[in-house]
Amino acid sequence: MTEKRNFRQNAYYHVIMRGNNRRFIFRTKEDMVELERALMHAYLKYPFKLLAYCFMTNHYHLLIRAEKDPLSKIMAIVNRRYSDSYSSRYGHIGRIYQKRYFAKEVDGPLGLLTVSSYIHRNPIETMVPMVAELADFPYSSYPLYVNDTLPAPPYLDRSIMKELLPHGFDKTNAEYARYCLEYRVNVEEDRHVPDDGVPEM
Repeated sequence: MTEKRNFRQNAYYHVIMRGNNRRFIFRTKEDMVELERALMHAYLKYPFKLLAYCFMTNHYHLLIRAEKDPLSKIMAIVNRRYSDSYSSRYGHIGRIYQKRYFAKEVDGPLGLLTVSSYIHRNPIETMVPMVAELADFPYSSYPLYVNDTLPAPPYLDRSIMKELLPHGFDKTNAEYARYCLEYRVNVEEDRHVPDDGVPEM
């Protein structure tokens, strides 16, 4: 029997969803667009707020807060919609995810800074970095902080992280992006070790 998980309303969670058996399920630009569409579809039904996201090849990360409805409803829509799309496009039969999504509550300003920085640094923390410059990785919210004049999806809130920056940083999104580059951090996540390749840019 699957253990029931309790989530606090209006709390932020670090969510990770992994492909089954370390398989690449977000390999191409089309895959990434489909995942974005799944997030938007869920957002329109059950509004939520993201402070950071990053789509890798065999998993994705979200720093998410449900607005009114349970996180489980949001994740069910995102994962089911993407799974259906993936199965249709690739003729896949069977499950594509390893297990239920990992979710850990993130506490306080330092926790949000730590986890968001960890999420954003994923593309350069692989055995072979996916990009030379983190701002060049297009499947992450990081470039949208580097240049906050770029249009962002409605579920991404870029007004919060800059206000949490410690002394020595200006309260701007560009400075938050600098914080992510300067502070390499580790956070608790599920025990599966990522095995990423480079997605189609």
